Amino acid sequence: MTVRNRGALAAMAAGVAALTVAGVVACGSQPAENVGSDEAAALAGTTPSAAPTTTAAGGASVPVSAGTLPADGKTVPPVKLAIPPIGVVASVNPVGVNRRTGEFEVPPSVDQVGWYRYGPGLETTGGSVVIAGHVDSAEQGKGAFFRLRELDQGDTLTVTGADGRQRGYRVVAREEYTKTKIPLDRYFARDGEPRLTLITCGGPFDPKTRHYRDNIVVTAVPA
Repeated sequence: MTVRNRGALAAMAAGVAALTVAGVVACGSQPAENVGSDEAAALAGTTPSAAPTTTAAGGASVPVSAGTLPADGKTVPPVKLAIPPIGVVASVNPVGVNRRTGEFEVPPSVDQVGWYRYGPGLETTGGSVVIAGHVDSAEQGKGAFFRLRELDQGDTLTVTGADGRQRGYRVVAREEYTKTKIPLDRYFARDGEPRLTLITCGGPFDPKTRHYRDNIVVTAVPA
């Protein structure tokens, strides 16, 4: 999912779609029309301090080696994601940004997903907890988020934290964006209502660039 010049989600989207999926023409069937866009926008705050930004020179201004995690050690990382409606049970790994490519460093195993560790953890009372995953891979086949586009409003999922506690979420929105137009500030914000953001790639696959054109974004709120 290359959204490279727009920062870490560029990253995320990038790492998620920067897959060598030659021979795949599209990410499965196209998703249904966007749902819940107004709800997703209403959840967002106005201070995107967790969002990767872009410098005037076009380079990504994002944390790479060192994260800005709370000093009190109260951040609760997600370690497991279960989405029954689409048959997903996946391990969640903390990830950052690849120093060389500037892309969100999604786990190389397509059956695992990555939590953006420079944003909020599961204990947050505000902001977006971001998890990204591969849609597929030429070598490994279907990824954990291959069917993410099938989620709809009202579907439920569970995220287990490092503290052993399971937290339930309800889907309120599913949207598809051309990667260059995805509103990163909304999905990486540290403020606004607490929410979970799931991202993968989608839309047509370009065999020349070896990237998908779009990003699929699912927003869920605590159930």
